[in-house]
Amino acid sequence: MASLLHQAFPALRRAAPRLSQEFFTCSARLAPVSAPLAKPFPQGPVLRALRWQSSHALKGGQSPLGALAQELQTKAPAKPVGNVKKSSFPETSDKSVAYWLLGSAVSVFGIVVFGGLTRLTESGLSITEWRPVTGSRPPMSQEDWDSEFEKYRASPEFKLLNPRMTLEEFKKIYWMEWTHRLWGRFIGITMLLPTIYFIARRKVTKPMAWKLVGICGMIGFQGVIGWWMVASGLKDDLFAPGSHPRVSQYRLTAHLGAAFLVYCSMITTGLSILRERRWLSDPAAAEKVIATLQHPNLRPFRRFVTALTCLVFVTAMSGALVAGLDAGLIYNEFPWMGLGLTPPKKELFDEFYSRKSDRSDLWWRNVLENPSLVQLDHRCLAMTTFTAIMALFAYSRFNPRARAALPAGAKKGLTGVVHMAWVQVALGISTLIYMVPTHLAATHQAGALALLTTSVLLWSRLRTPGKLVQMVRMRSAAAATSSASKATPSLGQQNLKR
Repeated sequence: MASLLHQAFPALRRAAPRLSQEFFTCSARLAPVSAPLAKPFPQGPVLRALRWQSSHALKGGQSPLGALAQELQTKAPAKPVGNVKKSSFPETSDKSVAYWLLGSAVSVFGIVVFGGLTRLTESGLSITEWRPVTGSRPPMSQEDWDSEFEKYRASPEFKLLNPRMTLEEFKKIYWMEWTHRLWGRFIGITMLLPTIYFIARRKVTKPMAWKLVGICGMIGFQGVIGWWMVASGLKDDLFAPGSHPRVSQYRLTAHLGAAFLVYCSMITTGLSILRERRWLSDPAAAEKVIATLQHPNLRPFRRFVTALTCLVFVTAMSGALVAGLDAGLIYNEFPWMGLGLTPPKKELFDEFYSRKSDRSDLWWRNVLENPSLVQLDHRCLAMTTFTAIMALFAYSRFNPRARAALPAGAKKGLTGVVHMAWVQVALGISTLIYMVPTHLAATHQAGALALLTTSVLLWSRLRTPGKLVQMVRMRSAAAATSSASKATPSLGQQNLKR
């Protein structure tokens, strides 16, 4: 047999000295098969010859050549492809980064609620200058307080709304706005400094490092939007004669929307780190979860949840327009608006709000600037969101395929969304009926962010990031290969037994 192989495959002759050294030596001096070879074993006709000989071995057991072919095929070193430079960033982010992000999200939630209180108490225009660094120091003397009060008395809000305000009354609204701004600076510092530390200490992956830098940039941009909003309330030309001094509803909506986006970014990023570490720690269990989430019957439900999350965000932004225009102070009944479900069409599309002679902007300006239509829009969006949530809940319970495919975590998340939707509807109607009291209005704004939180959590539980799925499958395959190699005896152990 050996002579036939030498004649048919010349390459085997070059490997013959090594084969003779391995197979015709005393078993006590046999070199361990697991030791690395000095040169890669030929992978061409020799390996095919070994496979052929192995397939024609006697039924009593496997021949040495066949065993060698099998082990060389699995243990031969892979040929390096190019110069691959190993990254200094870890494969997974540290768990402490996730807890820090979730804690920062709680702080953002608090400042959103406190910002609503600042607006409701009409304290936002009490500080008429933007000093990002020196503004952290409050007035310390009577002269400082007199100077700040003099600046406020030059503002339109003092002239038109608070001409009889005293210094002691001014201090109350000043401390509200100063606390709000200081809280924003605190969030920025507690986000920027840990981001620098985690990246420098290589406690996050490279994509995660870019995400953290992006969140820091969003927070800085949020501060700019905040002052841009306040500046709109310090100019007389933004108000019609006899109107109530206020900030631009567009800038208020942008400010609140940016805060919501920062909050959602922190929540989703922190949860993604925890999920990544949980899945990679147990790849076998993670593969079952991935298979469940990637079931075809779950695909429509995932799309509905994505659309629902966007709808909740849009509804909250329409509420910001209502707050900016004080539209909640009219039509304080539900579900009626005056004599019907909607005000008269002439009131909804009033030519007073158009600024062009051809009335081409009549429709969109009334939608965004007419308090009556803005309140109606918010009502319609709120009821549409509530109906969509209940419809999704019914779909998950009464559709057989969705009910069978939906995992337990998603069912609990949807139940949380339903409960929060009922609470938010009750808060909204109560705020309207009682003519926007401060405590109810602030709670209603907090409820909007809480409803968005539950929607984002549900959306996050249904996600299967492609890169994470690939990492889980690679680890699962590596674990399976490792367990198989431990269960199969090596070539050296087989020879020693013989």
